[in-house]
Amino acid sequence: MKRIKIKFLAVSLLVFLILGCATTTQERILDLSQDQLKLRSIQTRAFDTSDKEKMMRSIMATLQDLDFVITKADYDLGIVTATKFVDSQVLKMTVITREKGSKQLLVRANAQYGIKAINSPGPYQNFFDALAKSVFLTAQQID
Repeated sequence: MKRIKIKFLAVSLLVFLILGCATTTQERILDLSQDQLKLRSIQTRAFDTSDKEKMMRSIMATLQDLDFVITKADYDLGIVTATKFVDSQVLKMTVITREKGSKQLLVRANAQYGIKAINSPGPYQNFFDALAKSVFLTAQQID
């Protein structure tokens, strides 16, 4: 009888430890690291316009100016996906547009080279510089 109680306690303790670890792991899965927050700030810009249609057109024009081919565009979702080949690898960029208040739009770009995400700020800075120029020209109605 004593032996059964010891086995029961040992099994109970083991189950308790496993469940405790699983809960901690599950809670930590969705934690954002500082690196992820820094990357998000690199990938996102706010623009002082509320005209989503013009922004989507500017995004597509900018991507095409940067030699991308538009593969998908969904105005309702505010998503544009484009690809181009660089050194026999596919460079894919997805750009998402969403409202920020009533007078601004947030634009977030996500680039992937082959199967690896691009984390360096340079490519995003180049894209957003070109996009800012395109938005300016569109606002001035210059083609």
